[in-house]
Amino acid sequence: MKDTRFTTRLGGVTAPLGFYAAGVSAGIRKSGKKDLALIVTDKPSPAAAMFTTSSMAAPPVTLSRKHLEDGLLRAIVVNAGNANACTGDQGIKDAEAMAEATARAIDCKPSDVLVSSTGVIGVPMPMKVVLDGITRATKAIDKNAWLDAATAIMTTDTYEKTAAVSFLIDDTTYTVGGMAKGSGMIEPNMATMLGFLTTDAPLDSAACDAALRGSVNKTFNRITVDSDTSTNDMCVLIASGAAGGAPITKDDPRFEIVAAAIHEVCRELGRMIVRDGEGATKLITVNVSNAATDEDAVAAARSIANSPLVKTAIFGNDANWGRVAAALGKSPAKVNPNSVRIEFAGILTCDSGTAVPFSEEDAAAALAGEEVEIAVDLGLGFGAATIWTCDLSYEYVRINGSYRT
Repeated sequence: MKDTRFTTRLGGVTAPLGFYAAGVSAGIRKSGKKDLALIVTDKPSPAAAMFTTSSMAAPPVTLSRKHLEDGLLRAIVVNAGNANACTGDQGIKDAEAMAEATARAIDCKPSDVLVSSTGVIGVPMPMKVVLDGITRATKAIDKNAWLDAATAIMTTDTYEKTAAVSFLIDDTTYTVGGMAKGSGMIEPNMATMLGFLTTDAPLDSAACDAALRGSVNKTFNRITVDSDTSTNDMCVLIASGAAGGAPITKDDPRFEIVAAAIHEVCRELGRMIVRDGEGATKLITVNVSNAATDEDAVAAARSIANSPLVKTAIFGNDANWGRVAAALGKSPAKVNPNSVRIEFAGILTCDSGTAVPFSEEDAAAALAGEEVEIAVDLGLGFGAATIWTCDLSYEYVRINGSYRT
C-alpha cells in the first residue's frame, strides 16, 4: 500500500535538487539504442552502496567498492551492452579509464566516480566507443534527461523503471528519486541488477548507508525472477543535501521519514523489475503469515516464489496448490503440515494441510489477472514476509536461449 505521506513525482534520479543526468548511444550495443548514462551532482556528496554477493563480481564492482570507501560520490557512469565481467586485469583498467574520463569532464577526482556496467559477460569493453560516449554524455548532462538515462541502462527490459516521491519535514520539501534496470538474472541477495537512488535531503554517509540497507533488505532483496544473482548487481544512494537543512544522522528524528521515502521508491522500482521479468505476464505477490519467525517467513516465501513449478502453474492460470505445498516443504522454515492454509488470488484451496473444495473455473478466472497473490498461513507464530516474483513463460526460454545473439 502506498504511503500517504509521500507525493509521487516525475523526474526519476533528477527529481531531487542538485542532480543532473544524461543518456546517449555510444555504440556499445549493436542495435544503436542508448547505452551509456551519467548521473551527476554539483559536488562530492554523502553516498552509500550495496553490491553483489557473487564471488565472480565484475571489475566495475571491485573498483566502485574502493571508490566508496570515503563515503562520497560526485557522479555515476553506467553502460549497458557489456558487463565488463570475467575480463581480468584489463577489465579493472577499463573501469578505471571510465572513471578517469568522467572525472576529467566534470572536474572531480576519479575516486568520486562510481562505475557500473551491465550486459554480456566475458567480452572485452570496446573502450574507444565507451570513452567517446562518456565525452558526449558529459556534454549532454541536463536536469530533464532522467528518462534518457533510465533508457540507456536497459538490457532486456521492455520499459524504463523510474520513481520519485516528495515529502515535508519542518516546512521543507525533500525528494527521493530513482531508476533501475533488470528483468532477468534477478535474485539479488543485496540489491537489484542495477539501482540508483538520489535525494536532496541532507543525509550524512552513515545515514545513507543505514537508509539504503534497511530499504534494500525489504524491497530489492525480496524480489526474484529466476533465482540467479548477477556478477554486476549494485544499488547506490547519493544525498546532495541541496534542499537545505541541518545534516541528518541515522539517530536524528527526521531520519525515519527520509528512510521511509527511500523505502517507498525502492519498493516501487523492485515491483517494476518483477513486473517486467523476462517473458513475464503476471506479477506474483507471495505473502507468508504466522510463521514461527520472520526469518522462517522469508525462507518459506522465497522457496515458493523461486519454484519453477509454482511459476509455470500461475502462467497457466492453474491453482495447483500442491506445488506451493511442495515448495513450502523443501524450505528450511519450520512447518506443521496440519496447520498450513493456502489461498490463490483470495480463493481458499488448502486448510489445515488438506484440500478444500473450490471451483477450478473461478480460480482460473481469478488467476488470469495481471497481479496474483499467493497467501500462506503457517499457523505457528507471528512471523510474516512478502516476496515478489513473476510467472515463468515460454518467452523466458526464448529470450535466454538467444541472449547473446
